[in-house]
Amino acid sequence: MSFFNYLENSVLDHVVGKTAYTSPTVYIGLSSTTPAEDGTNVTEPSTGSYARVSTAAGDWNAAAAGATANANAVTFAQASADWVAGADLTYLVAYDALTVGNELFYGLLTVAKPVLNGDTASFPAGDIDITLD
Repeated sequence: MSFFNYLENSVLDHVVGKTAYTSPTVYIGLSSTTPAEDGTNVTEPSTGSYARVSTAAGDWNAAAAGATANANAVTFAQASADWVAGADLTYLVAYDALTVGNELFYGLLTVAKPVLNGDTASFPAGDIDITLD
């Protein structure tokens, strides 16, 4: 996973005492385009019952050795229509809000694929790996 600029700056300001950073609710989404580090070029589905999935602190493992992963499955609502016609979903994206919000992190999916009518996209526990080095 890579951090978007917003989160990089927020963490740095927090660490050096410039501003406090409050842990947000993390919302997991999907994109059919490659995100830019400044938070642009994200194309989330907009039809078929697509919505970002909220996670809570208990949905993540405690960080160790500069890494963490989701402790529980992250499962989207069943698609009621194709989410992105003619395109694969290629990236996981994370925000601090259900809609719009600040960009947190993103990562390339191991397997790019479409989410079609009737599909349920899901990341099993341990599949969303976030590392800092």
